[in-house]
Amino acid sequence: MWETELNQCFKQRKLSKQKSFMLSAVGDAGATLAEVEKSPTLLARAQFRQRPYPHYIKYMGSKSKIMDFVLSGINEVYEGGPLCDLFGGSASLAGAVGDQVAVHSNDIQCYSAVLARAYLTSWRAESSPTSASIIAQAKVIVETSRQSLDCLHDYAAPVSLEKFNGVEREQQALLDRNFSHPWHLFLKYYSGTWWSAEQALWIDAIREVADRYKDDPCYDVILSSLMFAIAYASQGTGHYAQYRDANTESSMRDISIYRKRSVAQLFAKKYDSVLSDLQTEPAIYPHKVTTLDFRACLAECSGGTVYADPPYAFVHYSRFYHALETLVLYDYPDIQEKKGVVVKGRYREDRHQSPFCIRSLVKGAFEELFRGVRESGSNLVLSYSNTGMISLDDLGDLATREFSGRSVEIVFTDYKHMTLGRQFDRHREVEECLILVK
Repeated sequence: MWETELNQCFKQRKLSKQKSFMLSAVGDAGATLAEVEKSPTLLARAQFRQRPYPHYIKYMGSKSKIMDFVLSGINEVYEGGPLCDLFGGSASLAGAVGDQVAVHSNDIQCYSAVLARAYLTSWRAESSPTSASIIAQAKVIVETSRQSLDCLHDYAAPVSLEKFNGVEREQQALLDRNFSHPWHLFLKYYSGTWWSAEQALWIDAIREVADRYKDDPCYDVILSSLMFAIAYASQGTGHYAQYRDANTESSMRDISIYRKRSVAQLFAKKYDSVLSDLQTEPAIYPHKVTTLDFRACLAECSGGTVYADPPYAFVHYSRFYHALETLVLYDYPDIQEKKGVVVKGRYREDRHQSPFCIRSLVKGAFEELFRGVRESGSNLVLSYSNTGMISLDDLGDLATREFSGRSVEIVFTDYKHMTLGRQFDRHREVEECLILVK
């Protein structure tokens, strides 16, 4: 139904490749960069350019690889005011344009807020710690804590598959141990899963040291750099839905590669890199970072432009990134159980369930999203794909009904979506689209 009305309701364009930000921003395949630079009209439409920004975590559905495409859509509808990223996720939009506009980065997950602040409001003061200082303090904690453990293992030493799995089980059993010293969350919850007990010791120690710098403008960079370290030390596939078991000699060797990675070195490398490029004074824009439900966030919006990138699939992001949430909150959460047994993924019992991931709720969620944008008086850029929980036909019908009388446009691009799986479909061909409302 919507397809038959497409020519009346939408100005449809097919953009297969974005070769430069300027050209994608003006949306004119016939324009050269030189023509763009000479044209005040075209320049007026090219508001935002992607700046270089550090990468912190592995994230499914991240828009970092198609950021120019996203910005081209934002430039089409932006008419001033703040830019609200409604589902911030890995906060890549904040990273891309936080130096050019006041950004309101929102996500119901707290780890997203930390990443957003690392991009938007962090700066380097004279008092900001070096990585060497942080690691030295953490080392003292690690050396003290490890004395009470008898399940640490040298993963560089060759062992049989049976012995290897025995060590893994011993470390996993720390979940049932009571610890007398504080800051033992990762050691207790995650040893022998995505990380070894040794790695968990370091994660806890660096997290403890981080909180000694809560008042430092680099605090969120410290936490974000630790997120980077745990992502690249993890033996999993890039998320934390389930860790891998050593079922074969080959998988044992592969897991051992990650077990041997140093959390301290990964942290220091990322932190040093970010710190050296960080500005030395506070941001000039009045940025805002919140952890609200999307409806509550829209109720706080007034004018400006909303960028919405809701989940596309039936899997909840809280299942894949619960470990990041726990790292940030450090709250020793209750762990989900089934029939009295802790689930393998060790998920938080209170993890968020998004209506955009539930087929019976997704239509209503989009209606609330569109209504909230309309009532806030904002323009909208919505990212979605042809593999989502609702068809593009139905999504188009909703948009045209909720935004009756306003300009609505759809733009497509072909995109490889990262699934973070290790086999078969690590990348899936999808058709990404932007719905633009002005």
